[in-house]
Amino acid sequence: MARIIAIANQKGGVGKTTTAVNLAAALARTPKRVLLVDLDPQGNATMGSGVDKRELEVSITDVLLGEAQPQAAIARCEDGFDLLPGNIDLTAAEIQLMDAEGREAKLKVALEMVRGNYDFIIIDCPPSLSLLTLNALNAADSVLVPMQCEYYALEGLSALLDTINALKGRLNPDLEIEGVLRTMFDVRNNLANGVSAELTNHFGDLVFRTIVPRNVRLAEAPSHGQSIIGYDKASRGSVAYLGLAGEIIRRQRERQQRAGDNKEKAA
Repeated sequence: MARIIAIANQKGGVGKTTTAVNLAAALARTPKRVLLVDLDPQGNATMGSGVDKRELEVSITDVLLGEAQPQAAIARCEDGFDLLPGNIDLTAAEIQLMDAEGREAKLKVALEMVRGNYDFIIIDCPPSLSLLTLNALNAADSVLVPMQCEYYALEGLSALLDTINALKGRLNPDLEIEGVLRTMFDVRNNLANGVSAELTNHFGDLVFRTIVPRNVRLAEAPSHGQSIIGYDKASRGSVAYLGLAGEIIRRQRERQQRAGDNKEKAA
């Protein structure tokens, strides 16, 4: 049964889509069975995975509106993972869903149909706390928060954590924080180092050891419709995302071990 991880941060430009695509590719190399869900109307994760968002016959929009099964929309990507693609049609879908019954659970219901086929499902959320993001957080087991180490990012993180806590009480009591990922990191920047230290002091083990650096090759990869692992596996960006995949797999293994131990104690 897949672990569903939402990549979320209401602040744009923090490497959210970059993380979603490259984490999916890195997990697929381990190898794990991975589905990437593009829930952002910008469709950048779709394009970055090598699928043209302008030529979609079936997309996540059709799935959310109940007009297609998720299996009909899933595409196979060269980087070894499956993609449930999205595009600007998601904006119209969000408006149509506003008055729908169970509108926050549409994605959860859809993913339950394919969850057994994967080890991990990664959801790329839009940079806002919208109905689409609520769908992602309701469907997810955990939230991975990418953030730049700058002053305003800390305020944004606090707002997102408040939203997650409110959502746990209302819709998804089992939702966890998968971790905080430091992105676009420049070791020469004193502010970045200071914010990084503050993050670690405040959140402890929730902060991933992996740090994603500023990297030209990482920025180039999407224009070629590839992940950084497919584009330049030896680059610093690729090494970072492979390291992140390793951390996530290790955490999942520890989680499963604890669950097994608790079952034995209960028996």
